[in-house]
Amino acid sequence: MWVALALLLALSSGALSLDKLNMCMDAKHHKVSPGPEGKLYLQCAPWRENACCKANTTEQAHEDNSYLYNFNWNHCGAMSPSCKKHFIQDTCFYECSPHLGPWIQKVDQSWRKERILDVPLCKEDCHEWWEDCKNDMTCKTDWHKGWDWSSGINKCPADSKCRKWTDVYPTAKDMCEQIWSNSYIYTTHSKSSGRCMQLWFNGTNPNKEVAKYYLNSAQQHQSFALISLLFMAFSALFVML
Repeated sequence: MWVALALLLALSSGALSLDKLNMCMDAKHHKVSPGPEGKLYLQCAPWRENACCKANTTEQAHEDNSYLYNFNWNHCGAMSPSCKKHFIQDTCFYECSPHLGPWIQKVDQSWRKERILDVPLCKEDCHEWWEDCKNDMTCKTDWHKGWDWSSGINKCPADSKCRKWTDVYPTAKDMCEQIWSNSYIYTTHSKSSGRCMQLWFNGTNPNKEVAKYYLNSAQQHQSFALISLLFMAFSALFVML
């Protein structure tokens, strides 16, 4: 019986892992399942071979006044083009990536049922993002919540003030982890390591292999926990006999 249970759990775990390597979040603009999208716009084009976004979503990702979330990048004056390109890329990554399964979490929010949490970012992407934004201004640390939405778009709350980027986010790590409520986690891994997710890439999407690595690691931990549980069960049964 115990052997059968172990095999069943192992097989089901393997099936779930395969699903998580190619899936879309249950969120506002995501497709139900990933697939080719040949006309993805500009910075989102690298995902065209297999994407969770549609072409119109990627066009809107490049707009200052986008209907996607009515989010105003220019809440503390005009955001610099060098900074804005990273937020466009961040939006492409969030909307289009089919390989975020290991980090998808259930949430109860009006605009989405799932989110990402602690996605390990490559250090180059995080540092370049921070460097290109460090002369910009913002009034908030966590951009997911706390805005004044009374006008229909986000505005700085009344008790806040616009400050220089580096005063709000002293380090690249602070920015990457705090700006979207820990959607990302800062890593010291480089793009060549295969241990971090890339916001910027060309050619074949490298993030599938990264997701596979983290899924395999999680599965090994689950297998170890299962073996430990079975060992304790057999030990208890042996004592009873």
